[in-house]
Amino acid sequence: MKRNLRFYFALMFARGTALVLKLIGRKGTSMPGSWAIILCPDFIGRMPKPEKIIGITGTNGKTTVANMIEDVLEDNGIDFICNRSGTNVHTGIASTLIANSHFFGKPKHKLAVFEMDERSAPNFFPYMQPDILLCTNIFRDSYKRNAHAEFILDILNREIPKGTKLVLNADDPLCSSIGPENDRVYYGIDHLDTDKAVCDNIVNDVPVCPKCFGPLVRDVVRYHHIGRVHCENCGYHSPTPDYRATQVDVEHMQMTVEKDGAAHIYPLANANNINIYNSLAAVAMLSEFGLTPEQIQKSFKKMGISETRYSETVANGRKIILHLAKGQNPIACSRAFENIRNAPGKKSVIMFLDDYFDARHTVENTAWFYDTDFEFLNDESIVQIVIAGARHHDTYVRTLLAGVPAERIVHMRNEDDAPAAVTPEADTIFILYDVYTIRLANAIRQKLLEGGKEAAK
Repeated sequence: MKRNLRFYFALMFARGTALVLKLIGRKGTSMPGSWAIILCPDFIGRMPKPEKIIGITGTNGKTTVANMIEDVLEDNGIDFICNRSGTNVHTGIASTLIANSHFFGKPKHKLAVFEMDERSAPNFFPYMQPDILLCTNIFRDSYKRNAHAEFILDILNREIPKGTKLVLNADDPLCSSIGPENDRVYYGIDHLDTDKAVCDNIVNDVPVCPKCFGPLVRDVVRYHHIGRVHCENCGYHSPTPDYRATQVDVEHMQMTVEKDGAAHIYPLANANNINIYNSLAAVAMLSEFGLTPEQIQKSFKKMGISETRYSETVANGRKIILHLAKGQNPIACSRAFENIRNAPGKKSVIMFLDDYFDARHTVENTAWFYDTDFEFLNDESIVQIVIAGARHHDTYVRTLLAGVPAERIVHMRNEDDAPAAVTPEADTIFILYDVYTIRLANAIRQKLLEGGKEAAK
């Protein structure tokens, strides 16, 4: 698109907004991009863009994978821009383009890495074509935005440009079907020790063959609809991965990945199933971008999971783990619950699952609780569950319905009271929190640390 007076006015106004925000000390905001799009709705289309664009989308894991990709690129001295400090919707992308351009909009860098919200695809794909787009998975999410997985799949199929090369999860029947006309590569995992015979989750978004709607045979079951499948009626089957994790060694925290007959070993920052997929996705994307296995291996050795997603602290012989659960997302919460169940030792769980914004108005649709596998918390190794927040009564009822004995549950309105309720019987304390309550989770962890020091004295 050509640039006109309306575009330049929007650009200058957005620059002025960014300057004011900087002067008052506000960072990482998408407000400049919001104003640019309000004043010029096709602003992203008119704004000059870097020569090469990498996109990362999907329901779960896209932030972690984007962070991994950016860390590896930075470690290898590759210059790029990204929306890591902003938002993953069109206003955040616009703000990133503005902040990393010269006065009249010419980009300062040749490469951009954008985390892209799958629901917002109609707001940016018509105006920019990623050279490579990675999709981590497709699941149902918040009832308010994308509770139906096929709704999101339809949006992506309509909006992804035909010239974009795709990097897709072969073990997700929904994700692997995206953009059938596009050039693509797949990544997948051969075997995990946690593989199951049947799906034990409440939610399975692919109950029948996605091609003929006949019975689907599940060859490998990982979680929800993730795994390997085939249909004896029409011949549909999970695609063969180009990047194939043939061995996952949890003891030594590494995985072997085969591509075109060559095998390479990559370190793992975390060994739960989702983060193994995240690491494999990053390997596939970085390889398609052009990095060598040696470059990726070197950078992976320095890498950890973002502390806003997962972190561990040991104090007075007890481990305190912050684990993102993403409120109103039944899949992410179910994964967190299963990770806790599978962790060793005796565990106490503190849950802050209320949506940060809804909690301020004490109004929230709690139907998503009943898509979430609270049943994973009904395990003898979980000696206590502490529930705090505006909807603590609702969460308490759902936990009881999952079969957890009432004597193992403590619940309260005030989140600050949660640390004092934690039993000394637990070897590990898990703190589950929503995306926007990381500060609360850190504050609770600090109280637990201070309480432990007092007890030690």
